[in-house]
Amino acid sequence: MKKNSPTAAGPTEQATTEQRIDAINQIFALFRRNYHNQFFKAFSNETDVNAAKRLWMESLRRFDTQTLLRAARTVIENNEFLPTLATMVKACELASQQGLPDAHSAYLEACNAPSPKAAHQWSHPAVYHAGKASDWYFLQTNAESVAFPVFRQHYAAICEQVRLGQDLALPQAPALPEKSATPVDKATARTKMQDLRKSLEL
Repeated sequence: MKKNSPTAAGPTEQATTEQRIDAINQIFALFRRNYHNQFFKAFSNETDVNAAKRLWMESLRRFDTQTLLRAARTVIENNEFLPTLATMVKACELASQQGLPDAHSAYLEACNAPSPKAAHQWSHPAVYHAGKASDWYFLQTNAESVAFPVFRQHYAAICEQVRLGQDLALPQAPALPEKSATPVDKATARTKMQDLRKSLEL
């Protein structure tokens, strides 16, 4: 894969593109060394290799270069066969989880979190935001077969934002007052109690 781009690009964009091209080239070099016979059976000539690299680069563009390289290393350590593009996408998604729990675990956490939600120790802010987007009442009053697909859709969208670098903040938990309310003096309390007794004819 050549590094020449048909369109003009700024210095930062060009550097990023070159880094991505280098990452794809490194990945295919790893695959060629580790899946030698399978690799040359799948890509019999340089034209096929370059076409595959272009496809992979376009399909994997949402992942940063470090994620791509981590995923490729995981693939060659755990797969005996030359990976498909779909296998690589899944490996990249796992490599870029950034502490995100799986969708079902996140759903259970959102359903079981006590109120106030802001005070709960969330495993990841994405779980809170997905629960809020799904509506807490909806999650707690509907069967999993109904609620989970809705939550999963919101959670997937929020996880994608996290993978793209967006920082998610949790709301501030309501602070407890430093002092309790001003206590009623004994005389006032006694008078109120007497008035209450009279009204109740006690």
